Amino acid sequence: MTDSADEAIAAKALLPAGLRDLLPPAAQHEARIVEQLMADFARHGYDRVKPPLIEFEEGLLAGPGAKLAQQTFRLMDPVSQRMMGLRADMTPQIGRIAQTRLGKAPRPLRLSYAGQVLRVKGSQLRHERQFGQVGVELIGSLRAEADAEIVLLATEALTNLGAEGLTVDLAVPTLVPALFRSLGLDETTQRAAREALDHRDAAGLAAIGGPAADLLGRVMACCGNAPAAAEALAAIDLPAEAEPERRRLATVVALIVSAAPHVQITIDPVEQRGFEYQTGVSFTLFARGVRGEIGRGGRYRTDAGEPATGFTLFTDTVIEAVPGPAPARRLLVPHGTPAAQAQRLREKGWETVAALEPLEDEGAEAKRLGCTHLLRDGWTVEV
Repeated sequence: MTDSADEAIAAKALLPAGLRDLLPPAAQHEARIVEQLMADFARHGYDRVKPPLIEFEEGLLAGPGAKLAQQTFRLMDPVSQRMMGLRADMTPQIGRIAQTRLGKAPRPLRLSYAGQVLRVKGSQLRHERQFGQVGVELIGSLRAEADAEIVLLATEALTNLGAEGLTVDLAVPTLVPALFRSLGLDETTQRAAREALDHRDAAGLAAIGGPAADLLGRVMACCGNAPAAAEALAAIDLPAEAEPERRRLATVVALIVSAAPHVQITIDPVEQRGFEYQTGVSFTLFARGVRGEIGRGGRYRTDAGEPATGFTLFTDTVIEAVPGPAPARRLLVPHGTPAAQAQRLREKGWETVAALEPLEDEGAEAKRLGCTHLLRDGWTVEV
């Protein structure tokens, strides 16, 4: 092959930053992960929906979707002459479906989904701009039991996949704003306090001075394993406006611990980053040995104002958290083998690769095609 031909092939293989081809066996492994997750969700009563990859931007960017406006690719629909957006997240689409197509369906509404999303740019921890999302939404209930159900479903489904060392990091992104309002902080002080809290900067908080510095500092310190962190938070005399947020967090922790005491839970009561549209208890999922989050979720309101909670798992990191697929039993079937015989082998769990012509050295061809076995005289022989 000439140098110019090599260069042409290399040019074809070049993809935009943040995009990649998923090759064997990773592509099949990811597909199996998605299939098993969706099956687990279905067993808990979540019905699958499939929104389009692209839709009119006024629907896509309404309500919670507005937070993703800067991450959304846009293009003009040549048919309607209206602007459309490529989805950057599937959650707003599920809210739209619940409001419109399923607006009269009984509540609480349990929906599941799986698909690809595309974003304008990646993040520090996730460089990919296109990745898979698999998740559920529970719409129409304000009960703490709904929050707990979502957390428990996420951890159960990931455990069933074989993920180990799971940690659920609970947050209440509405708690700090409630404290700010109760303390009557002006905008400048709020910005300084928010920056200090985001960086866990005790000295920065102390510089604010007054009762606000003391209260916010004590709340920030209530970080760590639950339920000990929840008990520490309960010991603080919070303003009345912030009390419902704390009480909901404590209830959710108690429900999770009661149902699944083995689940590792941590609490960070001042965490807000990444939860811009959440309206209550929220969480991030991590797994041992995996860089970055494998999923996140929490409570929010749909564009129609319905209470909802749910989670999204990211397949590009989930695939790193679960064991790889077992080696396939791949069998070379010689040319002329009856179709019924090959079918019986597939029914027994073999992956069959049919030789398309007579072969002089079937063993060598089996190895070349990545087969572990060869069918010879009606018997399966290891190669």
